[in-house]
Amino acid sequence: MPTLVNYGGEGQFFGGGSLCTSSIDLDRLYSMGSSMDIYCPPHKRARICGPYAISSYEYEGQHLSSIEELPDECLFEIFRRLPGGRERSSCACVSKHWLFLLSSMRRTEISGGVEYSAKEDKEMKTSSSGDVEMVSCDVSGGLEGDGYLTRCLEGKKATDVRLAAVAVGTNGRGGLGKLSIRGTSSTRGVTNIGISAIARGCPSLRALSLWNLSSIGDDGLVEIARECCLLEKLDLSHCPFLSNKGLIAIAENCRDLISLNLESCPKIGNEGLEAIGRCCPKLQSISIKECPLVGDHGIASLISSASSVLSKIKLQGLNITDFSLAVIGHFGLAVTSLVLGGLRNASEKGFWVMGNAQGLKKVSSLTIASCHGITDVSLGAIGKGCTNLKQMCLRKCHFVSDAGLIAFSRAASSLENLQVEELDRISLRGVIGVVSKCEMKLKSLSIAKCMGIKDLLEGSLMLSSCTSLRSLSIQNCPGFGSASLAMVGKLCPHLEHIDLTGLCGITDAGLSPLLENSEAGLVKVNLSNCLNITDEAVSTLVRLHGGTLELLNLDGCRKVTDASLVAIADNCLLLNDLDMSKCSITDSGVLVLSSARHLNLQVLSLAGCSMVSNKSVPFLKKLAGSLIGLNLQHCRSISSSIVELLAESLWRCDILS
Repeated sequence: MPTLVNYGGEGQFFGGGSLCTSSIDLDRLYSMGSSMDIYCPPHKRARICGPYAISSYEYEGQHLSSIEELPDECLFEIFRRLPGGRERSSCACVSKHWLFLLSSMRRTEISGGVEYSAKEDKEMKTSSSGDVEMVSCDVSGGLEGDGYLTRCLEGKKATDVRLAAVAVGTNGRGGLGKLSIRGTSSTRGVTNIGISAIARGCPSLRALSLWNLSSIGDDGLVEIARECCLLEKLDLSHCPFLSNKGLIAIAENCRDLISLNLESCPKIGNEGLEAIGRCCPKLQSISIKECPLVGDHGIASLISSASSVLSKIKLQGLNITDFSLAVIGHFGLAVTSLVLGGLRNASEKGFWVMGNAQGLKKVSSLTIASCHGITDVSLGAIGKGCTNLKQMCLRKCHFVSDAGLIAFSRAASSLENLQVEELDRISLRGVIGVVSKCEMKLKSLSIAKCMGIKDLLEGSLMLSSCTSLRSLSIQNCPGFGSASLAMVGKLCPHLEHIDLTGLCGITDAGLSPLLENSEAGLVKVNLSNCLNITDEAVSTLVRLHGGTLELLNLDGCRKVTDASLVAIADNCLLLNDLDMSKCSITDSGVLVLSSARHLNLQVLSLAGCSMVSNKSVPFLKKLAGSLIGLNLQHCRSISSSIVELLAESLWRCDILS
């Protein structure tokens, strides 16, 4: 007995069997329990892998068999004979070992897969889970699932275990059609194991996006190529260990590929692009950004091979020269959208040849950014060569002047939308020239951050109105003042949308000519951060255009007060979006606004209005019938508890506070 009492359990394990050696001893111990107390010191419990049950065989030294001791070959044969996807999913929940073993099975290796897949596809259409989003698709062909499901894994959720679970869970349940994986640089995340599991379990995969995955290599992509032959869209971004080997495998096996996006993949170069051009006759869209090994040979081979169907080209930050631009101009017969950015080695000659090659006649949208080869001469050639061009965006092309911009607008006979940003050689003369030369075609003009624009005398310019222009946006051009705005306003009588964000130089006097000259009626007006706009301009705006105005943004107009809200309440009939952030309005203005019966505001922003207090809450409740968005951020005079009460009344409204 002293030995039993002093025993501490150190260094010994209790094997899980009975303390008694026979059933007689067990009966004696139970009979003693009613008449005496027994001290049982703590002891260490053995870890048992399988289900535990007391058996006399264990006392006699015979080992209890466990299903975990079955070799993988036996488990594989068991798993492949399970009757359906629900049973396989249940088995996958037992352990990671079983999960990865199930994920290693191809759909063709599952016994009877074709017969029950059609039944499970039908069940999947009528049910959904929180982890998988259903997407519409054409279900007219194939018994093995056409990819009804889409899944996105981001950050820490992007792991091999989750991918294996996706592969098992979607296999036989309609099939995974779209997968997006966005990893993080701080964690190891997804490896080739997880990608291979998707490849084997999801042969219906049609769209794959891999972003910021530093632990995957060519082996995973090769497995995707072998098993997912229906792949149509591939997006590889910031994957440093993917090389030409993986891309060549995709090209040789996924011949239905229609879209390829490569960004910051330093090991992918010309060989991979050559294979894509040679083996993928259906390729319609190509986007390549900041891949240092991609050069003229790869781009030229790709574009010349897919010239009959390739409709979208986007090339940014590549080491390509004038040769590639010449190939684009000659072989881009089907191209409708072209984006060229950061092409440091492309000169004026290359862009000039691209425009004069007469191969870009179907291009309707063209964006050129940060290309020193764009000059007045090359821009004019592009305008002449792209006869169907409707939308043009020029950004950070510092050698373009007024003359080049005017010549381009004259040559591009179909131009409807022109966006100009950070062209410091552009002046007001160029803006007026563009408006005047596009008398019957230009519908939208956007100018942003052009530091060379300054007010000029009206008599020094040749003025001609543009009756087609419907949208005018001039943002953050500090030299664009009241005189410039008045001049432009007189030339555009049919404006419906105006955006004058950040024009600190304009005043009520400069805005009035534009408001008075607009015949069609303004629908959307953005005057955010126009610091010199006052109640007078707002009153004029709503008096002249209150019958058509739907959106009004006065964010940061600190000289606007309650008087503007009174004018808005009296004159605006269709206004549904109003932004009064950081304006000098008070509770009285909110009261007037909420009392306007004909006003049906859907979105209202009062962010940063320090004089709006808790007293406005009852007034805001009156807007419950129409309001779906309310911004009360940085309203220091409104307490958080009051906002919570307001949220109960405006239950259908999203409130930011």
